[in-house]
Amino acid sequence: MNSILTFMILNSTLVQCLPISYYGLLIEPFFEMDCINFISSLTYLAMSASPGSPGSGGLMGFLPIVVMFIAFYFLLIAPQRKKQKEHDKMVKALEKGAKVKTSGGIFGTVTGVKDNCFVIRIAENVKVEVSKEHIAAKLD
Repeated sequence: MNSILTFMILNSTLVQCLPISYYGLLIEPFFEMDCINFISSLTYLAMSASPGSPGSGGLMGFLPIVVMFIAFYFLLIAPQRKKQKEHDKMVKALEKGAKVKTSGGIFGTVTGVKDNCFVIRIAENVKVEVSKEHIAAKLD
């Protein structure tokens, strides 16, 4: 027979890891789960300790959460803080005559600086006040 059937059972759930082919026809599954998700759930189940084994609690239970927090810090939080500091530095350095682009995509020239906003000239006799947070970039 020309058939490739690959099913695995996880908690009484049928999981398809490879396409199902029966006599050259592709059969669509009624429930699909990625192989990577399936393997990671199997890895998680294999790494979890049995309830009665020694060392199945305490600080080792929090280790994956701590590792995830550290990974999130270095992959998401630290780069965003760096980008925010660069933006604040750029906004503080803006002065009259600087050409800027707003986060809404409006290009203009700074004509005035206020406490929490800039006055930007976007056309002849057209000036708008834009919040300092919404200045996206300084154009050279």
